[in-house]
Amino acid sequence: MFEELQIKGVYTYFKHNAWIKSTSKKTIKVYSPNDFKLAGEIQAVTKEEADEVIRNCSWAQQSWNSLPIQERASYLYKTADLAEKNYTFIAQILMKENGKSLLDAEDEVLRSAALLRQTAEEGLRLREELLRGDAFPQFRRGKLALVRRVPFGVVLAIAPFNYPINLAVSKIAPALITGNTVVVKAPTQGAISLLHFVELFRMAGLPPGVLNVITGSGSEIGDYLVQHNGVHMIAFTGSTKVGKRISQLAGINPLLLELGGKDAAIVLEDADLDLTVKEITAGAFSYAGQRCTAIKRVFVLDSIADRFAQKLVTAVEHLRVGSGEDTVVCPLISKEAGNYIQELVDDANKHGAKQILCKFRNNNLWSPVIFDHVNEQCRILWEEQFGPVLPIMRVKTAEEAIALTNRSEYGLAACVFTKDIEKALKIADQLDVGTVQINGKSARGPDHFPFPCIKSSGLGTQGIKYSIEAMTRIKNVVLNLH
Repeated sequence: MFEELQIKGVYTYFKHNAWIKSTSKKTIKVYSPNDFKLAGEIQAVTKEEADEVIRNCSWAQQSWNSLPIQERASYLYKTADLAEKNYTFIAQILMKENGKSLLDAEDEVLRSAALLRQTAEEGLRLREELLRGDAFPQFRRGKLALVRRVPFGVVLAIAPFNYPINLAVSKIAPALITGNTVVVKAPTQGAISLLHFVELFRMAGLPPGVLNVITGSGSEIGDYLVQHNGVHMIAFTGSTKVGKRISQLAGINPLLLELGGKDAAIVLEDADLDLTVKEITAGAFSYAGQRCTAIKRVFVLDSIADRFAQKLVTAVEHLRVGSGEDTVVCPLISKEAGNYIQELVDDANKHGAKQILCKFRNNNLWSPVIFDHVNEQCRILWEEQFGPVLPIMRVKTAEEAIALTNRSEYGLAACVFTKDIEKALKIADQLDVGTVQINGKSARGPDHFPFPCIKSSGLGTQGIKYSIEAMTRIKNVVLNLH
């Protein structure tokens, strides 16, 4: 079924519904973080080939947009059906390529199928507005405004390594249902599993040129794509450093950016500690903390800090570390990622933090690390670790926790744990982040919830309805009835 994607382990890129080898004759090797064995090779697409992809994509956009929205939705439904039939096969590729557990990989594919279906349904609910001119003083009755949402044209979707399928689909689906065509820049680590998922769109009968995938090194082709005059909108998920560069290069093109995070958990004196520990454990250590919405620091009130730290260590010690079906703490994506964690761990030890849990490190595989008594001099309190390391800082008041949370350059999300909902809501009002979870871990979903990104965490709001709005612009047609 997926035979056309690769020749002897070398994967092709996707242009105009065909799987193509690059004329560069260069490939990029992708190694599994589990065992460093070769997972496959992907094409290093040239700038000239990217030009051709974007031209084809632009050519296809007008005819795609002219289709009835029900017909566009039908392709999303068909692809979702195919994803549900093939999810285990694709998940096994994702597990090998990105180090996820099989359960997490399967969840990503199935969640992407659900996202396709829900986006199609939301797209069918798009409504136009009719405004009367005489609702404004001194204007006559015969002037009517038909306010519509129309596509931008060609959307460049750039997906990250940690959720290469889901975070690509979260861009592809709203773009397609609204009449845009899409060029996906696949992450190097994650491209193979994403290419398999994109094959499902072809199998569903999606017209040629509507969806395309370019592979290659971001450092070589990324800037070129972002600045391309054939691209009309950019949706990116990735690091803050790269996101800021995109915003500098994109000119006046509209952007939807989901960048880094430093999500804080604030634990108050009346918190249910068993619930709190359960949520923080999952929020900090699932997929080895390689999520923008992972809980990356904890501010806990002094009076309960000892009990909280003890309960947390007991819970985290039971997490399964390694690779496999039900692993929680998996290998980091690369040895370099492991080395960065080592830097932060060494710095925390240097500045007097107390390391209360860390059993071993083996290259890019870390067992969970917990620091207590972290202070403001520790880099781990401010820098996004993207790994299974959790710093705990003891505070005297909730106000101190709020101030420390807001001092971060990031503004993605935060959590508040307390039995006093009125107090939680007051704290939520004071936190300078896009989303506040009360008595729950920070998370991106459900996918129909708004997911706003502020400060160095990004630009714009995602979530099915909100992504549809972000992928369209308003067009106003005024009727003058005489």
